Amino acid sequence: MKLEIARALFLVAGLAVTTAAVAAWEEPRPVVFSKADQCAAPRVVKAQQKAEPDQDLLLFLFGMRQGLRPFG
Repeated sequence: MKLEIARALFLVAGLAVTTAAVAAWEEPRPVVFSKADQCAAPRVVKAQQKAEPDQDLLLFLFGMRQGLRPFG
């Protein structure tokens, strides 16, 4: 195979990959959220929820943090 033919094939393949990547690129558009789109929770549900940390999760995070310390 001649060098010119190989270069042309690589160029065509590169352009095909680039075209496929551009076609597949999906970037979300900026969207404005309004209060009408959100469903507010009833007051009864809000009052019953308590924000208490899980003790097992805190212990796990403490153990992970201790493992990140360098030795010595």
